[in-house]
Amino acid sequence: MWKLMVRRIIIMIPQIVVLSLLVFMLAKAMPGDALTGLIDPSIDPAAIEAMRERLGLNNPWYVQYWDWITRALQGDLGQSFFFKMPVADLIGQRMVNTFWLSLATLILTYLIAIPLGIVSGRYNDTLADRLITGYTYVGFAAPLFITALLMLYIFGFQFGWFPTGGSVSPGSTPGSAEYVIDKIYHLLLPALSMALITTVSTVQYLRCEIIDTKQKDFIITARAKGASEQRVYHRHILRNSLLPIAALFGYEITGLIGGTIFIENIFNYPGMGQLFLESITRRDYSVMTALVLLYGIAAIVGALISDIILSIVDPRIRIK
Repeated sequence: MWKLMVRRIIIMIPQIVVLSLLVFMLAKAMPGDALTGLIDPSIDPAAIEAMRERLGLNNPWYVQYWDWITRALQGDLGQSFFFKMPVADLIGQRMVNTFWLSLATLILTYLIAIPLGIVSGRYNDTLADRLITGYTYVGFAAPLFITALLMLYIFGFQFGWFPTGGSVSPGSTPGSAEYVIDKIYHLLLPALSMALITTVSTVQYLRCEIIDTKQKDFIITARAKGASEQRVYHRHILRNSLLPIAALFGYEITGLIGGTIFIENIFNYPGMGQLFLESITRRDYSVMTALVLLYGIAAIVGALISDIILSIVDPRIRIK
């Protein structure tokens, strides 16, 4: 397993390098540069050109890339011209909210998906299976933002059961028990809205795994030896069917990246996703490039986590 981890980490390094290079080149291809928006356009063009020269914006692209990536490795992601603060500090403030939203979504996803997948797979071709399968079909067809808007309208505006925006109520005292409960209360509806859509693939995958495992030779052999149905199901069918689901955990993290962008903007939840769209509309290039780079690294790390988990639960793929 350690050899697999080392190998995957070594492979991950050039992936991150290529990702950073693509992000930088795409940012360079966009109109304007890091100085755009920071200065008054009415300033003397000669002064603007001198400032651009001093900041190194007239250097060759490979020199600018090297300067940018070396500063990023030191934690300096630049300055946000809109918020007038370091990008690293700005992202750090929003990252906490996105982390808790993603964690709550993952927990709700598995709490919903695993029981539904087990029932649907064990009792396939029954009424319960048809109802669960119908739910997954609707989930596959329904866009995430439509589901989130409906949840916000019904449970936020119509019933008033949940807050319709923000991550905490104004005036809450940070660190108190009421503050923690209020934070959880604010993220429940957006997390549930995203979980209802992200569960469908896990439900279908678990259902298919259980149905497929029930037909394998070792299950037929276990029944022929006189093992009880409960023992066959819990010791053989369910255990083997859950292994691939565990391996998908890392890819669930990757899937949450795109989901949080929509969810945070619909629910006005102050996280990295909302900051990302704000940086695009406000042409805040330094924030935008930093977030794209972080999202890409998160996707690569998510794939690494999935490979590591799969190597733990399935010894057949380990490198000796």
